[in-house]
Amino acid sequence: MRTLVHVLRHGEVHNPGKVLYGRLPGFHLSADGLQMAEKVAAHLSGRDIVHVVSSPLERAQETAAPIAAGLDLGVSIDERLLEAGNLFEGLTVGIGDGALRAPRHWAKLRNPFRPSWGEPYSEIAARMLAAVHSARDAARGHEAVCVSHQLPIWTLRCHVEGRRLWHDPRRRQCGLASSTTLSFSGDDFVGLEYSEPAGPTPLDAVPGA
Repeated sequence: MRTLVHVLRHGEVHNPGKVLYGRLPGFHLSADGLQMAEKVAAHLSGRDIVHVVSSPLERAQETAAPIAAGLDLGVSIDERLLEAGNLFEGLTVGIGDGALRAPRHWAKLRNPFRPSWGEPYSEIAARMLAAVHSARDAARGHEAVCVSHQLPIWTLRCHVEGRRLWHDPRRRQCGLASSTTLSFSGDDFVGLEYSEPAGPTPLDAVPGA
C-alpha cells in the first residue's frame, strides 16, 4: 500500500522588520505568500489527498487553507509541525549585524552541532517524523499534506536520508512553498522527492523561517 506525505513549507511572510520570528504569534503571509499558497493549492487540486494538517502558526495555517478548501477538506492542527524553538526569536540575526554582534549573545553560539541556541536537532527530527507517521496513518493508500517550516522540514529530510543533522542553513533545499514528499510502502519509508510548485524562491523574498 503506497502512501505519499507532502511536507510543505509555508509561503512568504510579511516581515518588514526582518526579525527571526520563530514561534511568535502575529506573523502572517505577505501578499506574495498568499499567491504562493494559491499556486500550491492549484498544483495539488487533482491529487488523491485525503488529509491536510498544519503547524499551529498563522503562516502555516494560511498556506494550508486554500489547499484544503480546493479539496473540500478541513485542516487539522499538529503541534509537532511547529517551528523550531530559538533563543534569538524576535531579534535580527543577519551575518555581521543584529544580535550576533552583541557579546552577551555569543555564549548561545558555543555549540552549533546541538545547536546551543535552540531546540536540539534530534528532538526536531523525532517530532517531525512522528507527525509524518500520523499523517501517513490517516491517509493510508492515499496522500496527505503537512504544512510546516524550513528548519523542521530540512531536519526531517536529513534524518530520513541518513545525513548528519547539523548543517549550513544556506545549503537547505527548502524554498518558500516548496514540497518535500515522502513515499511509504506500508509503514516503510521508500523515497523522497523535492519540488517547488509555486516556483523558485525569489532572490528578493523577505527572509524568515
